[in-house]
Amino acid sequence: MKVFHGRAAGAVSERRSDTFTGTVWADPVMPATNGVTINTVFFAPGGRTYWHTHEYGQVLQVTAGQGWICLDGEAPQPIRQGDIVFIGPNERHWHGASEGSYMVHIATSIGKGTWQEEVAEQDYPATARASA
Repeated sequence: MKVFHGRAAGAVSERRSDTFTGTVWADPVMPATNGVTINTVFFAPGGRTYWHTHEYGQVLQVTAGQGWICLDGEAPQPIRQGDIVFIGPNERHWHGASEGSYMVHIATSIGKGTWQEEVAEQDYPATARASA
């Protein structure tokens, strides 16, 4: 058993940009352990991930703000503080903050993550407005 106190000892907040759009910061809660990573992720308004999958799935726990989760081929679903989302193994998805709010979530990722293309800029605002 290990107890983690919000972030890995000595960890520095990491600006995420290679696989994210907008301003996104992450704090590792624990180093990768047995194929599991846990990060607290801050998305500024409009910040979001690229399309991606996780080998054995991912759990998101929204701790502040509002945002979106979207599975490939489905409409984006709103998420907000207190929501918990399970994304199944290899389900192609993206997630991030809404246009008008920041969002913070704890992301528990299981197995290898595979990053894909950016969510089209013209698609994101349209989906956000359509569902607001």
